[in-house]
Amino acid sequence: MRYVAKFFLLFIVLCTSACINVEPQKPVIVNGVAGYLEKVRLPQDSRITIAIIDLNTPGAIVAQKSFNVARVPVPFKFLLPAESIDRSINYAVVASIQYKGQLIFQTYNKYPVIHNGITTAEVIMKRAR
Repeated sequence: MRYVAKFFLLFIVLCTSACINVEPQKPVIVNGVAGYLEKVRLPQDSRITIAIIDLNTPGAIVAQKSFNVARVPVPFKFLLPAESIDRSINYAVVASIQYKGQLIFQTYNKYPVIHNGITTAEVIMKRAR
C-alpha cells in the first residue's frame, strides 16, 4: 500500500510539473482616424475602405474594413493576431471613399505602422484625380 501511495504521489507531481502555462501573445492593435481636409459633405451611402497593406508585396492586403460613412473623420481599429505579423514586412494604412462605385477620395501617401513603433495613424485622403 505504501508503494501505491508513493507511486500515486510521484504520478501527481509529474503530471503537474508537465503543465506549462503559456500566455497567448497579445494582438497587435492598429487604430486611428481617416478623413480629408476639404470642406465637402459626402453623398449619402458613401463607403469608406480602410486597409492595412504589406508594403513589400504590391497589392497585398493584410486586413481591410469597408462600411457606409456619413461624415469624416472616421475612426478605425484593427486587431491583428500577433503571430500574423512578420518582422520582415513593412506595413501601412491606406483608405478610400467611394460613392456608387466611383472613387471620390483616396490616400496618395501610405501611413507606416507596426514596426516603426506607431500603432495609431491619422490618415489623410485627397480628392481622387
